[in-house]
Amino acid sequence: MSADVWLPIPPEEIKGLPDGPRYLFWDGGEDGDQPFPGDPADCAVYVVPYMKRWPVKVRPLERLTGVQVIQTLTAGVDDITARLSSIVPGVQLCNARGVHEASTAELALALTLAALRGIPGFVRAQQEGRWESGFHPSLADKNVLIVGYGSIGAAIEDRLVPFEVARVARLARSPRTTARGLVHPITDVLSLLPDADVVILSTPLTEVTRGLVDAGFLARMKDGALLVNVARGPVVDTEALLAELESGRLTAALDVTDPEPLPPGHPLWRAPGVLISPHVGGPSSAFLPRAKRLLVDQLTRFVNREPLRNVILTTGANGQ
Repeated sequence: MSADVWLPIPPEEIKGLPDGPRYLFWDGGEDGDQPFPGDPADCAVYVVPYMKRWPVKVRPLERLTGVQVIQTLTAGVDDITARLSSIVPGVQLCNARGVHEASTAELALALTLAALRGIPGFVRAQQEGRWESGFHPSLADKNVLIVGYGSIGAAIEDRLVPFEVARVARLARSPRTTARGLVHPITDVLSLLPDADVVILSTPLTEVTRGLVDAGFLARMKDGALLVNVARGPVVDTEALLAELESGRLTAALDVTDPEPLPPGHPLWRAPGVLISPHVGGPSSAFLPRAKRLLVDQLTRFVNREPLRNVILTTGANGQ
C-alpha cells in the first residue's frame, strides 16, 4: 500500500507498525505552525495531534483530499465533528476508545475522594502551617449515579466497587443490561438524581448532552450532593452550577469547565465547595503505551483492509 500516514508520535518510537505506508511525523509544533511533513493530498490516515489547540488539530482538514481515516487520540471527537464540512465524504472518523479509560477513571475517583474527604482544605492548611482536623463524608455507603456509561463510565464503576458504595446507577443514550446491572436511558436522569449522593459525568459532548446539567438538573440533586465532571465542560451550564455552589447546597469537582481553559478572575475559581483540575483526565503515564497499541492495531487493520475499531461515523453518510 502506497499512502502517507501522519502520526503525532515519532514513528520510530512505535514498535510494530505494519509495512506499506510512509509514516510521517506531524504534531503541529509548539505554536501550531509546524510545516506539513508531506503533501496533505497524499495523506490516507491522519492521526490528530493530542493536547493541541483546536486550530492546530483542524488545520490540515480541508487539504486532506485523499484521506480515508481520521483517528483521534481522545475519547471525545466533538472538536473534529465541528469541522465535518471541511472533510471529504467517505472518511471514517475513529476515537480512542481503550486509551483513556484507566487514566480518566482514576481521576474521577481521585476527584470524588478528594472532594468528599476535604483534601483541598488540608492542602491549604498545610501551606499555612495549621493542623486543622474535622469530620468529612466518606465514599463508603454513598449512592453514585454515572451519567454516560460507556467504556469510561464502566471503568469508573470498576474502581468504585472496592470503596463499598451503597449503589451505582447508570445512564447512557440507550438502555441495556450489563454484567453489573441495568443501564437506564438518559431520559430517566431526572428521576434518578434525587437518590444520588455523587453524580459523575462521563458522557460525550453531543447535541443531546450539551447543557444537560442545567438549573433543572441541578435542582433535582439532593442537598449536599457532589457533582464530578470528567466529561466535557459544556455538558454543564456554568452559571447554573455557580448559583448552586454559591448557595452552598451542592459541591463540585471539575476536570473540565466552560469556558476552557478557565480564565483568570472567573468566578468559578473562587466559588465555595469546588475543586478544579485543568483537564488532566487523559494525559498521564497510562496514555502513551495505550495510544501506541491502538495505532498499531488500527494501522494493521487499515493495511490489511480489515474493519477498523472505534468508528464513530463516516462522512457523507446519514447527513454527516
